[in-house]
Amino acid sequence: MRKSYGTATARRLPRPGRGQLFTLMAAAVAVAAALLVVLSPPGVPADGETRGGVTETRFGPLSADDRDLVSKVRQAGLWETPAGQQAQQRASSPRVKEIADMIAEQHMQLDEDVRGTAQRLGVILPSEPNASQKGWLAEMSGEFGADFDRTFVLRLRSAHGKVFALIAKVRAQTQNAEVRAFAERCLKYVNTHMTLLESTGLVTEPALS
Repeated sequence: MRKSYGTATARRLPRPGRGQLFTLMAAAVAVAAALLVVLSPPGVPADGETRGGVTETRFGPLSADDRDLVSKVRQAGLWETPAGQQAQQRASSPRVKEIADMIAEQHMQLDEDVRGTAQRLGVILPSEPNASQKGWLAEMSGEFGADFDRTFVLRLRSAHGKVFALIAKVRAQTQNAEVRAFAERCLKYVNTHMTLLESTGLVTEPALS
């Protein structure tokens, strides 16, 4: 005759009380907060975080002036390249045509550089010239011969003088290694372009102010 041991019953774990539940939740929050402090200590924003106009990147802080430089260099190429192409049809001076071609070619090289720099820094670039630059292109598109030569040289020389000052300022003040190297490369291009424009003999005193 088989001995009966009765029906097995599953043991139930005691449910935590409301007070214990709150204690567990508080502990979890404390652990998460501790991890957050370790991973992102105060005063050290994560890569890409913006504080007061400054973005932290792996190359160093990226300031508003740094971003402005990258943007303006891109925008310069967006109008100076087509201006150089216009010169081939509208200029009368062989020297103006020659330097216009050189400047346009160098701007294509610089544009490749600025797009790569912007990608590494996370800077959004403009896709078209600004209103003033569009106006200069429209002005030149209505001129031929000596008038075009003069307008082309003076507009480009004035624009280069302004961006040269910005590049020099950013080069001197930036704390971002990528921007510093980019600014040095830009200074060489812009200085070359100013020298080429001045070699035409058309750069007047007002263009230098």
